[in-house]
Amino acid sequence: MVRTFEILNARVLIVDDQESHVLLLERMLRGAGYTSIESTMEPSAVCELHRKNRYAAILLDLKMPGMDGFQVMEGLKEVDTHEDSPVLVITAEPGQKLRALKAGARDFVSKPLDLPEVLIRVHNMIEVSLLRLEIDLLRAQLVDAQKHQTSVTAAI
Repeated sequence: MVRTFEILNARVLIVDDQESHVLLLERMLRGAGYTSIESTMEPSAVCELHRKNRYAAILLDLKMPGMDGFQVMEGLKEVDTHEDSPVLVITAEPGQKLRALKAGARDFVSKPLDLPEVLIRVHNMIEVSLLRLEIDLLRAQLVDAQKHQTSVTAAI
């Protein structure tokens, strides 16, 4: 069971080339109680930042100069071996939504941003990420218990 404080303390990364969008999203998330928010305006930095920090959610603008959000998602596939990435795509182009989901985004929001919708989608994404981590931990504990049981049985 994931508790609210775990969701609010989860790591979030905002990636957008426009400072005003970054500041808006940061303010909105902090106002909702999120405490661990980072941002970058450099899409080329995202993979290394995620490798170091393992974000529960990455809010990623698709349209950025130099390296677009699709290229960032391709790079994240090498960092994250999970089938689901923690990427919430932000786009103003309706035609990009399906392409983004096929490219590995878990969810999307449209510009102009509907702030209550963004908060709900971020909350849900983080909750799923934390539940997935909890499942992985429980699975590892089960495997360890089975190994221990096998070695005890073999010793008898």
